[in-house]
Amino acid sequence: MSVWRKNMATPKITIIDYGVGNLYSLKRAFKFFGIEADISEDEVSIKKSDAVILPGVGSFEAGMRGLKMKGLVDVIKKFAESNKPMLGICLGAQLMLSTGHEFGIFNGLDIIKGKVIPFPKLENNEKVPHIGWNNIYKSLQKWERSIFSSMEENFDVYFVHSYILAPHNKENIFSLTKYGEYEFCSTIRKGNIYGCQFHPEKSGPVGLEIIKNFIKIVNNYEKNFR
Repeated sequence: MSVWRKNMATPKITIIDYGVGNLYSLKRAFKFFGIEADISEDEVSIKKSDAVILPGVGSFEAGMRGLKMKGLVDVIKKFAESNKPMLGICLGAQLMLSTGHEFGIFNGLDIIKGKVIPFPKLENNEKVPHIGWNNIYKSLQKWERSIFSSMEENFDVYFVHSYILAPHNKENIFSLTKYGEYEFCSTIRKGNIYGCQFHPEKSGPVGLEIIKNFIKIVNNYEKNFR
């Protein structure tokens, strides 16, 4: 691990603070790899970042309200347009889609076309919210050079959610998961932009591997485009 740290650059990574995030567990995950990720709501700091993390727990409407109150909607959308690396986690991943259908219909960031919908009625009476460890596996997309590039297919990560990602285009579905007999999208992707319905920072060694792969993506982006 020490050799890996020594040979990697130190990018500027910002964890966006909009009032509904699991911020410090994420900060600790990046610190494990020698990176002091900033926690910030400052527009200038976000613009200057090499990559951003959009965390979050809670309802879609509350998340978008937090982003609007802090004036962060436009800066996040412009950051996404640059195709710089971006990672949404749980609610943060949901906010990347066009609309959320939780206690009404609310506009999202529209970075990836799609909507956030409740679990349908589950056949075997599985409980919602879906809480605990569950398996993720490949969709149609290949995992090379991605946040899952060093992972074997079918590994367990930690979920806490009642609503699911439903991107309009199948090409944006990056991983799938089954809860009971129902298959849902557990990761979305558009270029260097990823959204995980699960929590990497709560997923033990596997989650740390995902964080490490994201850091590699950030460093590779900087090497090729700066």
